[in-house]
Amino acid sequence: MTATSTTVASSGAPKDAAPRVYRKRRLSARLRTTATLSYIMLIALALVYIYPFLISIASSFKTDADATGNPLSLLPQTWSFAAYDRLFTDVPLPLWAMNSAIVTIVVTAGRVFFDSLAGYALSRLNFRGRTILFAGFIAVLSVPNVVLLIPRFLILQQLGLYDSYAGMIIPLAADAAGIFIMKQFFDSIPTSVEEAARIDGAGVFRTFWTIILPMARPALVTLFILSFQGSWNEFAHFVVSRQSADLNTLTTGVASLVSGQLGTGNQYPLQLAAAVLMTIPVAVIFFIFQKRIMNTTEGAEKG
Repeated sequence: MTATSTTVASSGAPKDAAPRVYRKRRLSARLRTTATLSYIMLIALALVYIYPFLISIASSFKTDADATGNPLSLLPQTWSFAAYDRLFTDVPLPLWAMNSAIVTIVVTAGRVFFDSLAGYALSRLNFRGRTILFAGFIAVLSVPNVVLLIPRFLILQQLGLYDSYAGMIIPLAADAAGIFIMKQFFDSIPTSVEEAARIDGAGVFRTFWTIILPMARPALVTLFILSFQGSWNEFAHFVVSRQSADLNTLTTGVASLVSGQLGTGNQYPLQLAAAVLMTIPVAVIFFIFQKRIMNTTEGAEKG
């Protein structure tokens, strides 16, 4: 009887194993097919986003005639560095870059500091009208920026800040989006973290500066990147806040490179060469800090 059972069991094992192996192979083949299709889709989407930038790089090395006749070609018929030469000879690019750097550094520092302060106040401090004030910030987020340009221009003129660094910087030194990001992150940090500091006699600002702000590093990095990118690429505000050519930033300066202003031709290579150089600082900042983009659980876990 034992021998018969053993024989039946041994003969039945391959019959059970074969369908199992077949199912595993089918599942593995299906996963490979899904992964392959996913990669193909991702590559296609990447090409859609990258292709215009590749055209910009290629066209910056073309002549005016080549850029007009073959605008979508990634290989210039004749490689030319004339556009880059003109950027540093005929165009005041260093001045534009200096203005952009000054505005961007000050605005980024201001947003990181003031947005984090305001976000902490809205998250932790109990004061009358806090809910209404936060609702006002949310309402500001829904208003298109172009709607505020004319009122901003009138206010800058009345305050005597028009056509100055102050007029270019102060209106951008804090923004509702940054306050919202910081407020939401501070909400994710348990209030028990601050109790020990209060027991030791720390005030509100000291608790914020020494306890909470270091824990908010992921949100601060995110705010830093967004503020740097936003202020570096800002255009509309600089159009209405300044008039002098000496205060041109890279965005307004490149926009002024219209046909015929600095020579004949369409000047596509000149404009695209400037655009490529403008992209480098933002790309460097993003790639340096991309792994530290906000993780809303990191601050609480460290606490």
